Amino acid sequence: MFENMGQVDAFFYNRKKFGIKPGLDRIKQLLNKLDNPQDKIKAIHIAGTNGKGSTLNFMKNALIANEYKVGVFTSPSMTGLTGHLFINDQMIEEDHFINILNTILPSIQQMDEQGFHVTEFEIITVVGFIYFSRFVDIALIEVGMGGREDATNCVNPLISIITSVSLDHTTYLGNDIEQIATHKAGIIKDNIPVVIGKMQSSVETIILQEVRSKNAPLYKLDDEFAYSKIEVKQEGESFIWHDDETVLPITLKMSGIHQVENCSIALQALNILEEYGYSIEWDTVQTALGLASIPGRFELIYNDPTIILDGAHNPAGIETLLNTISSHYKYAEKHLLFGVFKDKDLDQMIRQCIPYFKSITLTSFEHERAAGMDELSKYSTRENIQVVNDWEEQLSDILYHTTDPNTVYFITGSLNFISQVREKMRRDDYLR
Repeated sequence: MFENMGQVDAFFYNRKKFGIKPGLDRIKQLLNKLDNPQDKIKAIHIAGTNGKGSTLNFMKNALIANEYKVGVFTSPSMTGLTGHLFINDQMIEEDHFINILNTILPSIQQMDEQGFHVTEFEIITVVGFIYFSRFVDIALIEVGMGGREDATNCVNPLISIITSVSLDHTTYLGNDIEQIATHKAGIIKDNIPVVIGKMQSSVETIILQEVRSKNAPLYKLDDEFAYSKIEVKQEGESFIWHDDETVLPITLKMSGIHQVENCSIALQALNILEEYGYSIEWDTVQTALGLASIPGRFELIYNDPTIILDGAHNPAGIETLLNTISSHYKYAEKHLLFGVFKDKDLDQMIRQCIPYFKSITLTSFEHERAAGMDELSKYSTRENIQVVNDWEEQLSDILYHTTDPNTVYFITGSLNFISQVREKMRRDDYLR
């Protein structure tokens, strides 16, 4: 049995040897041994290559403002093991995490003895299901990877959401967008409403096939609901959300057309919840959405010089970041600090970035999947690209030696890298 988080951290570190193993057999067996806590949760299940975290965040703010007790399961965590699980913006207490893990441990050990090793992510997911089954009115469950074979796909939700589909995690999900779409569409359940964002035609075809086979009501952005009259603000966007019956003006603190789309999806899901009988005050929703923000999503973390963090960790995310930069910082002198996982399409992302930045600095960071100096160094021959081993030293140079108010620094890449940068800024008391 575990007595402290040090022991828990060591246990989870040891589980890494079992790797990432898509599939539901292991977690379903473990959940069955624990009386299926996932069946006791009112949940919304959110998949998507990009946008799922922001969509979740908009919904969370709106539901908390309407006095619901809201659980959030998110991945990856920016603050260790307990950073996967929140209730009303409060991270799970270490004692709760330890107690629940101790409840699960005998079943894990029994399965280990049978050679049926539950993975690190599967265990965290089960901890989340048990935690939420005890304490929340509604849980927002973010898919870890893909959907169909993701550990979170044991939940039977009130609503399924697919925000976007593009190439990512190709080692596990397939090398073309249609294969990835098939994984995302796997969260669609029999007769359960589905809300989707804008999709390319081949992706939409796959989702529609799944929707028809499951007889699931479909709500598609630009068909059943839409947005219009976008106005770019100095910090954020405003727009009009509407369906056949409702017109709702919204002003966001978060920047980018992609956040308008994510917010629109969240609003449609809230609309469905109201049809289910949930009490939703829409003026309260408007206020809550205007206050919503999320760490590492086009986040202004420092003012002098301007430093913006964004977890653009795949080509689609980079494209979204560049579009937002063009809307909000078109005339600034722009520089980029970039750290990414080695299994990402680094070539493509660098090609995308080159026209937008006066300089690009590639760096590594502490993670077993981080692109290392050997891989990064081959890009140093390109114009305006440099490679540095110590990103902390580079960040210090930015903070101490930048005097031009028209210069803006963007730090992007893996969410793990972004979390390390954010933690250093917080630790050194620079965080805005």
